[in-house]
Amino acid sequence: MVQAPAKTLTLAEFLQLPETKPASEYIDGQIIQKPMPQGKHSVIQGELVTAINGVVKPKQIARAFPELRCTFGGRSTVPDISVFLWNRIPRDENGEVANTFPAAPDWTIEILSPDQSQTKVTKNILHCLQHGTEVGWLIDPGEQTVFVYRPKQAPEVFDEPDGIIPVTSFASELQLTVKALFAWLLE
Repeated sequence: MVQAPAKTLTLAEFLQLPETKPASEYIDGQIIQKPMPQGKHSVIQGELVTAINGVVKPKQIARAFPELRCTFGGRSTVPDISVFLWNRIPRDENGEVANTFPAAPDWTIEILSPDQSQTKVTKNILHCLQHGTEVGWLIDPGEQTVFVYRPKQAPEVFDEPDGIIPVTSFASELQLTVKALFAWLLE
């Protein structure tokens, strides 16, 4: 849903607004509220964050975050899952994970919700890739398909059950097939 502000807001002004549920994003001067996540979206998001963190977090390689606001390149978006290399995770003065992430994730993952614009989500992934993201996934539960985006490459489509979905180089231990990903919906 696009919210038409009374006047055009700057990114800095947007960031001063209270958070909304579900989250709103700032894209090309517009405030766009994300759709409310539903069952399939929530299951895949929760399981995937756990699976990624199970591989990369114990070795302090990276960390996956659900619904994390990332502000960079004139936009402020909230990917369904953002994965940051360990040494790129912003920290506060106490060494704890910071509240603000002013950078593109190293891996961005979006899970398409019913009635959500695939074009808008794809544009967010491409924006991430233009700002240093290594790989982006667009998961479509309705079609049981995963689109994989990499900088300056044609998108790849994974819909064969035994197809292993490509991940970032730092998460190469994660071997996830299309069938295994969507099997989480049966559990």
